[in-house]
Amino acid sequence: MISHGKEIKVFTGNSNPALAENICSELFRTLGNANVTQFADGECSVSVSEPVRGKDVFIVQSTCNHVNDNLMELLIMIDAMRRASAGRVTAVIPYFGYARQDRKAKSRDPISAKLVANLITAAGADRVLTMDLHAAQIQGFFDIPVDNLMGSHLFVKHFIKMFGKGNEDVMVVSPDVGSTARARAFSMKLGTNMAIVDKRRERANQSEVMNIIGNVEGKTCILLDDIVDTAGSLCGAAKAIKELGGAKKVYACATHGVLSGPAIQRIEESCIEELLLLDTIPYPTDKPKCDKIHYISTAAVFAEAIRRIYEEVSISNLFD
Repeated sequence: MISHGKEIKVFTGNSNPALAENICSELFRTLGNANVTQFADGECSVSVSEPVRGKDVFIVQSTCNHVNDNLMELLIMIDAMRRASAGRVTAVIPYFGYARQDRKAKSRDPISAKLVANLITAAGADRVLTMDLHAAQIQGFFDIPVDNLMGSHLFVKHFIKMFGKGNEDVMVVSPDVGSTARARAFSMKLGTNMAIVDKRRERANQSEVMNIIGNVEGKTCILLDDIVDTAGSLCGAAKAIKELGGAKKVYACATHGVLSGPAIQRIEESCIEELLLLDTIPYPTDKPKCDKIHYISTAAVFAEAIRRIYEEVSISNLFD
């Protein structure tokens, strides 16, 4: 007996409509009818064109570029659904922006991740569904349930198909010490050894590689990260393990491809053979196509999570 909503309704803002459409295809449902535009002065305008009273509403909206516009769209859509008497409102945020400011790194720093969590809760969301939060502790910033899906198993399937499981000539490499736990879990699933690139970050979006922990000589290396922003760290790590470590080939994968600034050019000019990304963020429309970048769909994972949330059954195995 589903007591919280009569049926599933999926809506989307303007951040990633293609993913929302694919999720609906997996659920065998049509995308909800909502018009999200802007007034002449840039204010967000939301008009929901179908009833949602008593429905279990899921709003698919990544807070990617343009981050602030997409965040406001999400907040206003949540408010609109709540005021239209939706049975439950779940914010499906494939990429949760502002997650990199999750603590005070120095005096007078904001904790933007906590502020955004408060805004989403205050807007009226009952639940948040996201993927690969930059810092797992952000789940605790919310006073509502948060389901943080893992995207690494999608990469595992790809690389097992490419190299097989337990291939001794393959190594997983963490691009920094902070990503070690993620890389270790990934390497265990692939049945390979792991190395770490130790670096010192001088300032935002710039880093200096110091040394490599582990022997990657003659190996095919897979760099695993959660976010590729300007690609400076990723390409620097790839260069280090190729030139300093003597790796044979370098592949890379990351959940969220922000791809801002010079990212595309850096990836094109790097020694990375292929960069795999998930479609939590669409490829930037104002950038030239990069043949090294390929996407894997997350629609089936999100659709299964939505189905289980609606049916009130466990989704814990989707976290593995």
